Amino acid sequence: MSNDTVLGVVVLTRHGDRQGFYQDPKTLKASDTSITPLGNVQEYQLGSLLRSIYLNSTSESFVKGINASIVNLDQVKVRADAGGEGGVIYNSAVSLLQGLFPANSNYSTTLANGTVVEGPLDGYQYVPIETVEPDNDVSLEGWTDCATFDDHTSDFYKSDAFKQKASEASDFLSKLPQYLDGRPATLEGMWNVYDFMNVENIHDASFANAIPDGYMQQARALANWHEYGVFSDSSLNGIGNIAARAMLPSVFEAFEEISSGDMKLYYIGVSYKPFLSLFNMTQLDARYPELHGIVNYAAAVTLEVRQPSTGNEPVLRFNFKNGTDDAAFTTYNLFGKDGDIPVSEFVNTLQPAAINSTAEWCSACSNSADRGCGALSQAAASARTHQIISPVGAGFLGAGLTLAVALIMFLVLLFLGVLTVGHGKRSRKSVETKA
Repeated sequence: MSNDTVLGVVVLTRHGDRQGFYQDPKTLKASDTSITPLGNVQEYQLGSLLRSIYLNSTSESFVKGINASIVNLDQVKVRADAGGEGGVIYNSAVSLLQGLFPANSNYSTTLANGTVVEGPLDGYQYVPIETVEPDNDVSLEGWTDCATFDDHTSDFYKSDAFKQKASEASDFLSKLPQYLDGRPATLEGMWNVYDFMNVENIHDASFANAIPDGYMQQARALANWHEYGVFSDSSLNGIGNIAARAMLPSVFEAFEEISSGDMKLYYIGVSYKPFLSLFNMTQLDARYPELHGIVNYAAAVTLEVRQPSTGNEPVLRFNFKNGTDDAAFTTYNLFGKDGDIPVSEFVNTLQPAAINSTAEWCSACSNSADRGCGALSQAAASARTHQIISPVGAGFLGAGLTLAVALIMFLVLLFLGVLTVGHGKRSRKSVETKA
């Protein structure tokens, strides 16, 4: 067993089970939806599992120094995507936190008169959640309103590989319309096909009984192939990886705060999309075929920052649990290597591809109007109208200023009588007369 000390952990999770959902196959713009009681339970159970691993002092992965009973808000940060899937990701975070920091009777305060007041619901702990609105912050939903990403998706649909896959799947897709309630059965819209089937298979007994054996597995395989093609790229900094590239600065920030000694647990709640890009960028998908597709509801990645017993620099351990399909987390090796890697290696490898600001996102996505890009474009235009004068202009300005200063000095001397203008001859004549 490792004698490393866990300094902190970054937790990346997908939301729990939800109701029906639609996203545009070309722009990925999404409809609203809502979490289900099953989704709440899935996230609560995930939170309880995380608690048993990282907040249990007898666990070999216990986070050193974390307050496990009453949440210390200086030690915990929670961010949740508040974009395309409405409140599903936020509500998933709420449920997970209930399992991570359950109600505690010690969550109380003593008033000046000696009265002890316990928090409601037997000491329910309210952990602040930062909702990340896509129009204000691109970090957790970097793919929407991104023209270059839309082009990437369109190119994927036009590719020979896509056409071949569509041909191979045509027979299966032709059998689906009777189960789709009017939805088109196409490979381009495969995410919506599978998502509808999955939701119905979970919540509608009639559908679950009617769908032939193997259909759900075939639909899932096609959806996995489709989404991997959209949310991955052959290049580390390719636009297909935008979902993870935009999120990475949040992960780097977490590492910095953990290294400073204050932060212990940094939680990021997202959809399935950043997982695909992250697996691609870290080369996990190439080594582990099971990571070549959509992660399940309540899937989670934990990035453990560990201090080796040797005293060397902190290292990183990557663990993944694919929702309720997995009973426990499994450790995976990053970048084709074996074992933990230095945190600095993770950062240095991925930092060049990270999108660190709205301005960088606007440039990468060729957007000058949406999600703050319009304001940046206006500011840039305003700056250009007030730019520093050119060298030629500076020469003319310098000459003009020199002339103006000389003129002012001349007028001052004239006022003082040191110089005279236009009366030189008359003055000499007057002197001669007086002589």
